[in-house]
Parts: sequence; structure tokens; C-alpha cells
Amino acid sequence: MVSLRNLEGALKRLSNIGSLLKKIYRQYNGRLLTSLQNRGFNDLRPSFLEILVYVCEVDGPTIKEVGNACELKKQTMTSHLNELQKRGYIIRKVSEHDKREQRVFLTEYGERFKFSLLESIELLDSDYTSIVGDLEMDRVNSTLESFHQKTSTRESDDNSKFQLNLSLDF
Repeated sequence: MVSLRNLEGALKRLSNIGSLLKKIYRQYNGRLLTSLQNRGFNDLRPSFLEILVYVCEVDGPTIKEVGNACELKKQTMTSHLNELQKRGYIIRKVSEHDKREQRVFLTEYGERFKFSLLESIELLDSDYTSIVGDLEMDRVNSTLESFHQKTSTRESDDNSKFQLNLSLDF
């Protein structure tokens, strides 16, 4: 049986972890957006950054790949891609291998953005490293990657069991 003290401790710990991750992410996004605005990219929102970072990292991903990587719903994804295309950052092209699929590419303006993004990230990384040190940056990265991988695997296993149970019930 779970004691109230243990339950309160677990709640406090998980709440604190979630809160700290959210604060760090918002701080990172805010500083990155400010740096990009200082370089002339004034029309971006934090939600656009995730998509653009992924498209900068992966050349010509499919819309589905971008959506999965950013964990966005299809409607949100479509809306953001429409905005980014309208603003001149990306272009969508029909895949040569599968005509039902569209791939996302950076435009010339998007390539200039990519250069500024890489500069901004390098400066931000340098700033964080000067504050906490290389070892701590590597440790935080490793811990978060491990935590994400272990909990993501667990979630997908739990979802599979749930789906399997549902299918067996019918």
C-alpha cells in the first residue's frame, strides 16, 4: 500500500522535474528567439522553431517525419507549415519516390535562417557551457537522453499492451 508521505514525495519530485524542464525550455527558446530577432528574423514563434530546427537538421524530410519528430498533431503541423511557407522559410515538394508524399525543404531565405540559427545555437551553447562547464553540459544531455529513451520506450510498450487488450476484448 502506498503511504501518503510517499505519494506526496513522488508528486513533488515529478512536479518539480516537469516544472524545471519547462522553465529551461522556455528560457532556451526565449534566448534563441531573441538572438534570431537580433539577426533580422522577427516573424517567428517558439512553435515554429521546433519545425525549422528539424528541417535544418534533416534535408527534405516528409511532412509526417516532421510531425513525428516535433510530436505535433496533423492540423497543427499543416497550419505551421502553411505559415512558414507563406513567410518564405520553406517550400513543400512532391516526393520523387512517392507522389502521395510531400517533402519539406528550406528556401534561400530558409538557408540564411539556418546559418543564423547555427550561429545563435553556438553562442547559446558557449554561454551555457561557460556558466556550468563542459562536463555538466554533457552530463545533463546524457541524463535527459537516457530518461527520454527509457520513458518513451515504456510509454510505447504500455500503449501497445493497451491496444492489444482492446483488440482482445472485441
